[in-house]
Amino acid sequence: MANQSKNTNLVENRQGDAMRQFVIDELNREEQNNLESYLKRTLPSAPMEGMFWLPVPEELLGEAQQGHGQCGPFFFGIELGRSRLIAEFLVRSKSNLHCSCISYANQGQRQFLFDFLDRMLADAQINA
Repeated sequence: MANQSKNTNLVENRQGDAMRQFVIDELNREEQNNLESYLKRTLPSAPMEGMFWLPVPEELLGEAQQGHGQCGPFFFGIELGRSRLIAEFLVRSKSNLHCSCISYANQGQRQFLFDFLDRMLADAQINA
């Protein structure tokens, strides 16, 4: 069962031009525990249980985040729920919920997130 491929879903917005989240579902308990262990070792926890912050490196900040140093740090939200993991493609501000600097990831930011997810899945020994 551990070598079985997981369903991965790329969710698009109504216009079909921007991904909003990446979902890995059908996780068994062992896989969920492995992911939780990895996330707790590598990322800061959010106030909500099962949520983690993946900080966006400063050199990857996009046009929307430039000039908004007071809104930083910027991060992606990663949620580990029962039998699934969700990675948001929204670049969030840790200090401001309503600002133009909060935007969907650009190509470089998405690649950074995908690279993190690839490392995490390899470490947790999950085929997706």
